[in-house]
Amino acid sequence: MLIDWLAIAPEIALTVTALLVLLADLNLRGQAKQLVAGVAAVGTVVALVFTLILWGDERSTFGGTFVVNEYAVVFKVLFLGSLLAILGISWRFFAEGRYFQGEYYFLLLTSFIGMIIMPSARDLLLLFVALETVSIPAFIMAGMRKRSLYSSEAAMKFFLIGVLSVALMLFGMSIVYGFTGTTYLPDIAASIAALGTVDPLLAAAIMLVIVGFGFKISAVPFHFWAPDTYSGSPLPVAAMLAVASKAAGFAGLLAIAFIAFEPVAELWAPVLGVIAIVTMTLGNLVALQQRDLIRLLAYSSVAQAGYMLIPFGLARSGAAQVNDAAVQAVLFYLIAYAVMNIGAFGVAIAVHRRTGMRSISDYAGLASKSPLMAMAMTTFLLSLGGAPPTVGLWAKFAIVQAALTDVTGFAILLMVFLVINSVIAFFYYLKVVKTMWMDSAPEGLPALQPGFNLSLVVFVLLVGTVLLGVLPGLVSDATSLTGLAVG
Repeated sequence: MLIDWLAIAPEIALTVTALLVLLADLNLRGQAKQLVAGVAAVGTVVALVFTLILWGDERSTFGGTFVVNEYAVVFKVLFLGSLLAILGISWRFFAEGRYFQGEYYFLLLTSFIGMIIMPSARDLLLLFVALETVSIPAFIMAGMRKRSLYSSEAAMKFFLIGVLSVALMLFGMSIVYGFTGTTYLPDIAASIAALGTVDPLLAAAIMLVIVGFGFKISAVPFHFWAPDTYSGSPLPVAAMLAVASKAAGFAGLLAIAFIAFEPVAELWAPVLGVIAIVTMTLGNLVALQQRDLIRLLAYSSVAQAGYMLIPFGLARSGAAQVNDAAVQAVLFYLIAYAVMNIGAFGVAIAVHRRTGMRSISDYAGLASKSPLMAMAMTTFLLSLGGAPPTVGLWAKFAIVQAALTDVTGFAILLMVFLVINSVIAFFYYLKVVKTMWMDSAPEGLPALQPGFNLSLVVFVLLVGTVLLGVLPGLVSDATSLTGLAVG
């Protein structure tokens, strides 16, 4: 079997970079170990260049189980861009803390290898391997605050719930294989369509497979790990879990839902629509009660997963226009979410370096001490809520636009809950904004010193949040080409 090496060049580049990071860490001593972050960044840029070379190309390899098209390339750019941002907010955090830097960067790169494989995977086994490549390093990174019992507890919860969800997903995949005799996603769809009626056991298996991805995207009721894990993890790891890891879960869920299980969309779409309603509502209501900013962002992340599940509830078998619009809406939202949420975590890291705390009250008077950081955090939070003129507004509009392609009673219900929850979200986002701009800063508080790398990342993401809000076509023009072609 011939291998298309260009098709897998980004994955190869990131794999080589991970090995170089590990090798460099073994040979560097003391402060020189900080150089591994630079090695990781250079390798990520190389992988991104290879990815951009593939733009507009249609390739497949490994018997069609690995596909490169516009859909896959946009996702890979999203992941690699997120990786660069996370590397930027990680450098000083890990250089100044008592962490094993080489191990962290190796695990981070390994996890992202799984992420960039995910959107190209067209086989159940490859999807599973990619998902586990994302998850296993994340289990370890979540517990890297080894001297903190809270961190160890959070990592253990993450691991146990992750293992349970994987077991359920594998059980479901084995039953699907038993009914269809294949693990290739397009062939699974053809076999299910040929069955005519869906056996109850097959229907249960389909839901079990979806459960595995429900854990990764922290959808209710598979969200219990997220708040504790985000709070217990090093903050850059929390940012990775909240953004990139969630996006990887959605990449896998899109392939499973809209390729393999598309012929039975009427089975899973209403279920995911109901889960979307419950997820966004519970996430927002619990976020209202939070006093810790990281836990607030964790429950906000749960609510955002609910918004991104809405397009799944719109799906219909055989309705290509509706399904393509749903896929494009999810991808647009993921890009917007990555920009504004990593930015929010970047500001949180800057404040944490000053106080060592994560409480919302620590942001009191931030506008007087660091107006640029306060402005950035305000912009990111308002964008998460969907305020103009930010990209968050257009992310929610993309979901509404997908619903308008085929207006049904259920679609209207989903839109009503989207509006209600968007209003609820503004209450807790504005609570943080009010604390920064209207409350007085405590006496004797040290000056905010975020460092060049962190400041640069926050500034770039701030510009991106506003620029994409003014020119949303920069994203929509790319996502409009990303119908989920099977290759």
